[in-house]
Amino acid sequence: MMLEAPLFADRRDAGRRLAAALTGYRDRNPVVLALPRGGVPVGFEVAKALHAEFDVLLVRKIGAPYQPELGLGAVVDGSEPQVVLNRSVVDAVAPPPGYIEAEMQRQLAEIERRRRHYTGDRPPPTPSGRTVIVVDDGIATGGTVRAALRGIRRSAPERLVLAVPVAPADSLAELEPECDDIVCLATPEPFSAFGQHYRDFTQTEDDEVMRLLAAARKWRIAAG
Repeated sequence: MMLEAPLFADRRDAGRRLAAALTGYRDRNPVVLALPRGGVPVGFEVAKALHAEFDVLLVRKIGAPYQPELGLGAVVDGSEPQVVLNRSVVDAVAPPPGYIEAEMQRQLAEIERRRRHYTGDRPPPTPSGRTVIVVDDGIATGGTVRAALRGIRRSAPERLVLAVPVAPADSLAELEPECDDIVCLATPEPFSAFGQHYRDFTQTEDDEVMRLLAAARKWRIAAG
């Protein structure tokens, strides 16, 4: 049986093709927020094509006591960081008093550390009243993206858009209530790991994230 050719050469190629599907947002003064690290090369190309402000969107899970992989919720980065709790999981686990608050503060500190590492002292953009395009390099279960969308929604964007090159159709259907629009280039069936749809899926390193963020900042300054 012949294997199908990958859909995308690499993340930058996927970003350019995704940008072509998002041109309708170019005149809406959008801000593009990419989930690091893999979403950053994709989001960079989208932001460049749309002449948009570009930044990372950091999301940290709040793990359950003694079960850190079980998510009670998440902390979502932003000018006003948001806490998104999964109430059904919280009720089932019943963490001790003060646990969620302490874990939230710990994750906020980690978000701040990572933000300073990526962007220095530059504050994150304010989503309120703006068109916000959340970008990643693909979706599997959609848990992190769901938390990101819910966190951004609380900051009252004018329009919230999820944009990804490739994702399973069932995950996209579950994410539809979390945003105003979803732009996805491919929903292969059957769906396996989304990295298989890239010819080059080399891990994105911190140096590349910082280089692309710096390049985006320069073009925004040049554009006035």
